[in-house]
Amino acid sequence: MIYLVDASVYIFRAWFSIPDKMTGPHGYPVNAFYGYTRFLGDLLEQSTPAHAAVAFDESLTSSYRNEIYPDYKANREPAPEDLKRQFGACREVTEALGVSQFASDRFEADDLIGSIAARMRSAGMCSVIVTRDKDLAQLIREGDEYWDYAGGKRVAYEEIEAQFGVQPERMADFLALTGDKVDNIPGVPGVGKKTAAVLLQHFSSIDDIYARIDQVAGLQIRGASSIAARLEAHRETAYLARELTRIPDDIELGIEKADLLCRPPDLARLEALFDEHGIGPTLREQAARIAGRFSG
Repeated sequence: MIYLVDASVYIFRAWFSIPDKMTGPHGYPVNAFYGYTRFLGDLLEQSTPAHAAVAFDESLTSSYRNEIYPDYKANREPAPEDLKRQFGACREVTEALGVSQFASDRFEADDLIGSIAARMRSAGMCSVIVTRDKDLAQLIREGDEYWDYAGGKRVAYEEIEAQFGVQPERMADFLALTGDKVDNIPGVPGVGKKTAAVLLQHFSSIDDIYARIDQVAGLQIRGASSIAARLEAHRETAYLARELTRIPDDIELGIEKADLLCRPPDLARLEALFDEHGIGPTLREQAARIAGRFSG
């Protein structure tokens, strides 16, 4: 089992939940760095994974999705400078804690996680995807788990439909039909979550919907005829949206199973990092405990 962590979820959670009055000797906030490091340390200490990887988002504007649709995530404000400073420190502490980290200016964290999960699946390993982002539910396959760590909820493959409304294999199509306001992805007007779920219970995919579009009007959905007309009128939008919502699993990262083994924390490097950012004894003691797991 490999643990694949969506770092941004936990960095932003710390940024918003811990006051930015927590500053280091340099005078800048360290709240996101502290909260993320505590989260990752807790995860390593409690779960003791043999294999793990953490994926980071590097840019809101340089993803290949922006080439397909320039307005992708255009509704989001850029990260404040005080937060941007902490992202680099979060990547550094991940490595110092003995966990491989990945980032790309062309691919998002979701894409990196999807490709790592697929590569490890081919090596016979299931994944625990640690996130709160529903988009990543599409990656779950038999034997995998979706773990909302902050919410304390672990969802197995066979439970995804009850949790999110559709099977994992249909999640990208579901999000394409409904649209995703968070990522500024257009959907088919008038198709909400309930309607999209019914459509994808009857049809296997967007391709299947359009191959049998004449059957939509006969479904037990309120306003079925008008929904069929909307689908027909917004066919290009639905396919565009699916290009944006689908997470690729074939990015070549040049990794093998052995590359993702958890390593003993580099305590000297961690001490230097914690000194630089004014971090007290709690995280230092936790790092020492994690290191002890390897020496025992």
